[in-house]
Amino acid sequence: MATAHDVSSKVFQVDTLDLGNGRVEQIVKGGRNLLPLLPKAFAGVKQIGVIGWGSQGPAQAQNLRDSLEGTEIKVKVGLRAGSTSEAEARKAGFTQEKGTLGEMFDVIKESDVVLLLISDAAQSELFGKVFEHLRPGATLGLSHGFLVGHMKNVGAKFPTNINVVAVCPKGMGPSVRRLYVQGKEVNGAGINASFAVEQDIDGRATDIALAWSVALGSPYTFRTTLESEYKSDIYGERGILLGAVWGIVESLYRRYIAAGQSHEEAFVNSAESVTGPISKVISKQGILALYEGLDAAGKKTFEQAYSAAYPAARDVLEEIYDDVASGNEIRSVNQAGGRLKRRPMGKIDGTEMWKTGEKVRAKRDEAKIPLNPLTAGVFAGTMMAQVDVLLEHDHPYSEVANESVIEAVDSLNPYMHSRGVAYMVDNCSITARLGTRKWGPRFDYVLQTEAYVALDSGAPVDESLIEAFKANPIHAALAACAKVRPSVDIFVE
Repeated sequence: MATAHDVSSKVFQVDTLDLGNGRVEQIVKGGRNLLPLLPKAFAGVKQIGVIGWGSQGPAQAQNLRDSLEGTEIKVKVGLRAGSTSEAEARKAGFTQEKGTLGEMFDVIKESDVVLLLISDAAQSELFGKVFEHLRPGATLGLSHGFLVGHMKNVGAKFPTNINVVAVCPKGMGPSVRRLYVQGKEVNGAGINASFAVEQDIDGRATDIALAWSVALGSPYTFRTTLESEYKSDIYGERGILLGAVWGIVESLYRRYIAAGQSHEEAFVNSAESVTGPISKVISKQGILALYEGLDAAGKKTFEQAYSAAYPAARDVLEEIYDDVASGNEIRSVNQAGGRLKRRPMGKIDGTEMWKTGEKVRAKRDEAKIPLNPLTAGVFAGTMMAQVDVLLEHDHPYSEVANESVIEAVDSLNPYMHSRGVAYMVDNCSITARLGTRKWGPRFDYVLQTEAYVALDSGAPVDESLIEAFKANPIHAALAACAKVRPSVDIFVE
């Protein structure tokens, strides 16, 4: 695993974050007080081209435009000719008449900084043509390392006459935008981001990347590499961020019904418990607080569930990581392109469980949603298995904390709580939707056939797993991250 280098900026103050146990990483804290520094960091940049209008495009284009208001730097959106997204871009204020909307390759050709936010499949298909249109000395920006993984698979290289950087918000686009808007009232509110410098031809790449992240409203930005980012990101969305949480709540829903609960009670104790009180406790107090806040009986149930779920989930998580690291998962996404042209992906929201969920949310009383200790143990066991796999592959602690915990409880799960897990599974990026559909049922199956069998057979608690959970260094890292966490929680209507 390639490691991130020290952060050195000519414009922004670089701080250190003590993650406990002698682990110190460098970060750049965000905030609207830094917006006046953007012209200096973007020195020489007259136009930033935002290419694409998918999950990240709308948020990033609007945040950049708002942050750069009053400067001479133009933010222009580039779309494919005849794109169905043109109406949405115009509604957001990007128009041909204003010179802020154009055909994607024209925008690429004329921009000093090009943020390539089209779908992963489109990047795989079009990256060669994109490279041909980049002007010498331009900066190519990515918000995901998928393209790097694909280029590694096919033996391609970036042009040598451009900067290549990444800023990767740890949340989906709507969260990036919504928290930025909320941050107009509270300085520093937003979604954390990682940044990477893949290629620096003129010594400006780091400051351009940091300016981009600050302009998006990131409360803090930490350094990684594009290889580390795509491995942790693609892995994470197939794990606890999307695939695993779907498998967990589906399996627990059936289990609670089999135990005699009504369908609505089962939904409350599975999906509602995860996206509600369990996520809120982790968000504000950390994973360990789930356990420490339980009474003696609850702790015993949590330990039993954790001990059963951790090894079962870890088997699947290790397989996912291997598939991502080897390039197989990226190949799988690209291979799906042809199939999706013939038959688009279906949705999961029509099944009985998710119809029950609609009824539950319609009459929800937040105060009555329980923090179910069995559900908490299964969820925490799976989350910690994901954390441990990443740590054992030498990912930076800040990346592990954000990709496996903070993004889940501060960005994705609040949307799931408002609109349903099925909504998220059906409306995330194509890459994430493909991975969720591939691996979510695997988590459901392995929990059903291994974890719950162990519970029902009265298998003894693996005390070494519980002690390792209590002593895991991720708890100190999360506590450190919490110190720079904005006071604003995302609000989802």
